[in-house]
Amino acid sequence: MLYLITNRKIIKKDSFIKVIEDAVKGGVDVVILREKDLSYNELLPIAVKLKNILDGYNIPLIINGNLDVAKNIKASGFHTSFDRFIKEKIEFKGLLGVSVHSLEEAIISEEYGANYILASHIFETECKKGLKPKGIKMIEEIKRNVKIPVIALGGINHENIDKVLSAGADGIAVMSYIMASEEPFLSAKKLKMKINEFLSKK
Repeated sequence: MLYLITNRKIIKKDSFIKVIEDAVKGGVDVVILREKDLSYNELLPIAVKLKNILDGYNIPLIINGNLDVAKNIKASGFHTSFDRFIKEKIEFKGLLGVSVHSLEEAIISEEYGANYILASHIFETECKKGLKPKGIKMIEEIKRNVKIPVIALGGINHENIDKVLSAGADGIAVMSYIMASEEPFLSAKKLKMKINEFLSKK
């Protein structure tokens, strides 16, 4: 499974929606709308437009951070931070995803009812400058201890994706690799081909 996490601020060309649609055509399986600086009124029309397009491709849309928008548009899922997840009793009729940065957070997230976890960051990435990457060992550890899907995030590209998949990740999530790409369709296609190649050998 290939997850795309959005970031409208790093797009190099074309519109926000077009980049996402091109990525979906290239092989993205799930889109996480992560525009955390936008208010409810700013995010809602973007989410509605995006959901209408993604529904045409039968691609799930997950909303990061804004629970009201997720509920309003009947999104496929809602994604949140670990801290918010354990502090608030989040009620959502759909997938509930949690960002984790350690084995302990992964185990607790599963116990509290998460449907999947986003484990990061695996490799060095511009998004997390100065922070030491967790490495693929974190994926291996988490996979040994939880049953819910583990999606790997952070500095993943077509050259290192095999290492992450070999570590047992159930899916790959990317932001910059596609959102900042000159060719989002081709970038998504490269990753999806790598995933399919890996799965065909299993």
